Amino acid sequence: MNRGLIFDSPFLLGFEHTRILIERAAKAAAETYPPYNVEDRGDGGLRISLAVAGFSPDQLQVTVEDRQLVIAGKRDAAPGKADEAFLHRGIAARGFVRSFVLADGMEVEDATLEHGLLHIDLARPEPQKRVHAIPIRTLA
Repeated sequence: MNRGLIFDSPFLLGFEHTRILIERAAKAAAETYPPYNVEDRGDGGLRISLAVAGFSPDQLQVTVEDRQLVIAGKRDAAPGKADEAFLHRGIAARGFVRSFVLADGMEVEDATLEHGLLHIDLARPEPQKRVHAIPIRTLA
């Protein structure tokens, strides 16, 4: 069954945003570089760790836009390094963009670079319970 057909149903009105989130998640799942881990830190907290060996903090960027966490790495060719001849090159030197779709209420708390791993800590604060009383009108 095609995803587009599900969200084109006349019984699902106003779910365009959900369709967009599903498309973003499908695109993000297709990305394979750099490798990453997702840890459950308890109490609604998560940690995403990306293997970014060789990247410095100024070559990495972490942003959140419209519930999408985007981690980008851009490596500039160092002067004089372009002429080096490698017998084996197993450490990737390419840039990347890795994205994650965040649930409502998820917040990025911190990003740290440690021993070639970029750790991004996420939290999901307890939602505030809201009660909204609806006044009842009488028609005379």
